[in-house]
Amino acid sequence: MPTSFNQSVIDEFRANGGKVGGPFEGGDLLLLTTTGARSGREHTTPLGYVRHEGLLLIVASAAGAPHHPAWYHNLLAHPVVRVELGTEEFEAVAVPAEGDRRTELFAHVVRAEPGYGEYQRNTTRPLPVVVLERSDPPADAPREIRTVADKLLEVHAWLRAQLDHVRAEATAHFAARSAHTGPGTPPAPGLGLQLRQHCLAFCESLEFHHISEDTHVFPALAERHPHLADAFARLRAEHATVTRVNGELLTLLADLATADPAHFLTELDRMTEELRAHLAFEEQTILPLLAEIRLPTAP
Repeated sequence: MPTSFNQSVIDEFRANGGKVGGPFEGGDLLLLTTTGARSGREHTTPLGYVRHEGLLLIVASAAGAPHHPAWYHNLLAHPVVRVELGTEEFEAVAVPAEGDRRTELFAHVVRAEPGYGEYQRNTTRPLPVVVLERSDPPADAPREIRTVADKLLEVHAWLRAQLDHVRAEATAHFAARSAHTGPGTPPAPGLGLQLRQHCLAFCESLEFHHISEDTHVFPALAERHPHLADAFARLRAEHATVTRVNGELLTLLADLATADPAHFLTELDRMTEELRAHLAFEEQTILPLLAEIRLPTAP
């Protein structure tokens, strides 16, 4: 079976530290790996990018086609993506810009790469501008990851930071709604989609974290420490509770545009406290055990 054009670009990119020839030679190119909205399988796509004030921007142009490209639908369903940039590889949360923010960023993109302006003229759909927010470990995460306990703390620090992010964005969204006067859309509609993406990223990451624990970590630890059977049973039960809270959080978010701010924030704070309590109990119960397990040294 012949290699597709995209796959040949991907292979060349990875073989040459991010450098490719042909039509992309000399351009700013990255590889974006998304999770299929329907299939759940990973898909990697070579894309041009533009930098702006520390932001990494990609445009769902599809060369001006009438429909959004598949990778854009994928990141709306699964916001956590993998980015390969030169020889670097990292995870990011993909957040499409909306409203005035999208207009501002797209204007910068066109100044940097005028071809996107031509793509926009060829289609009636507004070309989405996506900000790739790098998922670096928060400041309170362990500086060195030597044991499984360090890794757990790193994951938990990121999850707590995402909760803080969701709370801050919800507050900003309601402040913008409150400040809006006159007809038309409130001045910061993009905060709704931005909040949705971060909330969905948190929920998906927490679910993946729990599946990993239930499938691999807990059975191994329970075999070595049978006296902690009750604690592991409670953790599994809490995972079911957290799954319920995740669903409540997404349901709450779906009504963001018309939600009563006081009720929304009260419910968000209640759910946040439940999630934080679970993370704290998990750390109290299994961190001493995981500290005994060293991670392999990376090459």
